[in-house]
Amino acid sequence: MADNHPEDEPSLSVVIQNTSSVKQDELFLCHKMSPGSCFLLPHGTRVYNKLIEFIKKEYWKRGYEEVISPNIYNMKLWETSKDAASYKENMFTFDIDKQEFGLKSINGPGHCLMFEHRVRSYRELPIRLAEFGVLHRNEASEALSGLTHTRRFQQDDAHIFCTKEQVKKEVKDVLDFVDYVYTKFGFTYELKLLTRPEENTKDLQRWEESENDLVEALQEFGKPFTVVNRGEGAFCGPKIDITLSDAMKRKFQCASIQLDFQLPDHFKLRYSPSDEEKKENVMIHSKVLGSEDKDKGVRPVMIHRTVLGSFERMLAILLDHYKGKWPFWISPRQVIVCSSSNNENHRSYAEEVRRQIHDAGYHVDVDTTDRNISEKVGEAEIAQYNYILVVGDEEVATRQVTALLRDSSCSDRSKVPMMSVDALLDVFKLRIVKFL
Repeated sequence: MADNHPEDEPSLSVVIQNTSSVKQDELFLCHKMSPGSCFLLPHGTRVYNKLIEFIKKEYWKRGYEEVISPNIYNMKLWETSKDAASYKENMFTFDIDKQEFGLKSINGPGHCLMFEHRVRSYRELPIRLAEFGVLHRNEASEALSGLTHTRRFQQDDAHIFCTKEQVKKEVKDVLDFVDYVYTKFGFTYELKLLTRPEENTKDLQRWEESENDLVEALQEFGKPFTVVNRGEGAFCGPKIDITLSDAMKRKFQCASIQLDFQLPDHFKLRYSPSDEEKKENVMIHSKVLGSEDKDKGVRPVMIHRTVLGSFERMLAILLDHYKGKWPFWISPRQVIVCSSSNNENHRSYAEEVRRQIHDAGYHVDVDTTDRNISEKVGEAEIAQYNYILVVGDEEVATRQVTALLRDSSCSDRSKVPMMSVDALLDVFKLRIVKFL
């Protein structure tokens, strides 16, 4: 897509996934019947939904409003945004009632329509619109690669409409957001400020002020950053790229923060200014709409931002980052209950424990087959269950469980204390809260 959208960034390296791990985890599959569009299997969907749930909770805390926009637009929308001119060949287009339409490839233009549908006041700003919309891009067949380069994907995409004076704080808040999320996953990251390319000589004052806002936000954020000039801001404004490093020190471009001069102009976005703005007659970022419309409004600043980026690609990164050993809070296989034998008492109690844990909201399976307990535990360890619960005569009698942590051994169960299911659920709650 055009360079003025952060969600268009390619990964800086390709995830080389462990094939046996992928098959063992059963997270996703790719099929020739839908090239470039992955099937998320039940366990993959569990992780996917946890990622979305995690971001949604942060949206609630950080003042974002979640929205849903259409998947299909008349091509006139993309002509207004100027994306049709530079990117139409990479869109899926088709005719409806003798008019050309296209599948949504970015969320920004749709969010502009939401902003402009009624009169806005400076008192409403900042407006932070977030969407997990499905996006489609007609990527070349040779470029497709598992979860990392797809034609169909979703993002934690958001657009912030604000005044010029609010830019620095909003950018710093996004940086804090990124830091919080990446820290939970154990990622380290690098910050890069992409400045105005030398060949771009338009809107110099607006560029200079925008770059200063980003520099000040980065300085107040307090982490090292570098300034580079790769021409990335040529279309709409300066940008901050955040490159994460996983446990294997590989680098990926996922998060970014971009100021946009052009979409607010293309869609003629405006808000009713404060008395102070009217007096100052703001002409740079919050551009007054011409002498004939001077009293009708002021241009907002638009900030594009992603944190995790494509959920499909993030799933691939995390799969390798954790090597299949998912932390409990996001694990697709949190608990399995194994009966010591297949006698009726053991089976019945194992099912009772499974139901209790399931009703508490955790992913739990049960193994009541007639194999010996060592085989069951060994298989559960290979499957990377975080907790393996063993129930036998003593557990049935005391209404407790013996809880083995992943990679522990059941060879000396006498050293593993038994506990009630309620006590174990308290442990689970604490691990969820602490992202363990």
